[in-house]
Amino acid sequence: MHMHVSASESTATRAATAPGSKRLRWIALAAALVLLAILIPHWMQSATPIHTATAERADLIDNLSTNGNVEPMSDFVAHSPVAGVVKSVLVHEGERVRKDQLLLTMDDAAAQAQVASALAALRTAQAQMDAVQQGGTRDEQLQLQAKINAARAQRDHAETLLNSLTQLAQNGSASQSEVTAAKIRLAIDTATLQNLEQQKTQRYAPIDRQRAAADLSNAQAAYQAAQDTLQQENVRAPFEGTVFSVPVQASAYVQPGDALLRMANLALIQIRAYFDEPEIGRLALGQPVTIVWDARPGRIWHGHITQVPSTIITYGTRHVGEALIAVDDADGVLLPNTNVTLTVTTLRLNSVLTIPREALHAEGGQDFVYRIVDGRLVRTPIQIGVLNLTQVQVLSGLEEHAVVALSATDGSTLRNGLQVQSTP
Repeated sequence: MHMHVSASESTATRAATAPGSKRLRWIALAAALVLLAILIPHWMQSATPIHTATAERADLIDNLSTNGNVEPMSDFVAHSPVAGVVKSVLVHEGERVRKDQLLLTMDDAAAQAQVASALAALRTAQAQMDAVQQGGTRDEQLQLQAKINAARAQRDHAETLLNSLTQLAQNGSASQSEVTAAKIRLAIDTATLQNLEQQKTQRYAPIDRQRAAADLSNAQAAYQAAQDTLQQENVRAPFEGTVFSVPVQASAYVQPGDALLRMANLALIQIRAYFDEPEIGRLALGQPVTIVWDARPGRIWHGHITQVPSTIITYGTRHVGEALIAVDDADGVLLPNTNVTLTVTTLRLNSVLTIPREALHAEGGQDFVYRIVDGRLVRTPIQIGVLNLTQVQVLSGLEEHAVVALSATDGSTLRNGLQVQSTP
């Protein structure tokens, strides 16, 4: 049986089916979008995401940091020479003083008495030395001279008597025994005179002279020491500088050797720095140093190494070498005994080709990097120069602006030919 559909029925049928067709197309489009949303990440995952860097010219600087203590290059510490009382303190900490300015005095009555006693002993020793050199004291010399005069007169009389007796004996008026007795008397008187005259120049033996000389030297030293003690009890500035420590006050009783005052020229200071043993080989004379002090945030001082370590010592729990650093722009702010932080520039290369140290790899004694070429890693051997903690100098193997891989963001291992995608 054949069915006939009229024109009006055909139109009605198309009108009924058109909305359904549109719905199907929208459903298909939505399904395609969902499928793309699923497949696109899958496709993207085939390229490993990595961090990258660019080889570029930069200044390569290698620094070394440590700590150190400030110490004056020219300082003065006044100590109490004896036990006593501080009479007056004429300056305060932080005060600038001129050379020879009186800074502190002590009660010097005992020192004055010691000087007087030492002076008396010195004069006695000097008098004894003069006596030894001149044959005795003035009174002793006068007494000796009187004896010499008497002995000379007695000898002259004996000589006259001998001459008279000799002439009388020739005439038979005197016996030979009388002449002999006169000769013996003259010999005795002559010997007595010679002995007295020798005492005038050689009264004291060499040992007496040595003893007198030693006594005089000791007395002179004692007098000088007493004067030094007296002078030390009146403390004066030996040079222009700044008083930075006054541990005593007026009326304080101090013991011998106690510190009374300390001053220094704060424009001439140095830093004793401590470097760990493995780092010592990087140090050299003249290397520039920057200095910071926590007590003065924002301030930076500059210096240079004047003495490199010559031995290893134990500093706390560290094995270190001591280096001396001169402060070039000391301005009186850095105080002695303060602890500062130092940064030594051990190396500086200007405008050299560098890459981050993270990009460097080594295998079998060969240094290499992974260049990125057309989205893939290409293992590229390079020759390196110096390096610091963050940078490596490239001598050959890379051109400027070459892009190199650092690491994969997902922890994957980099390898030659790996397809990669750069990430920020």
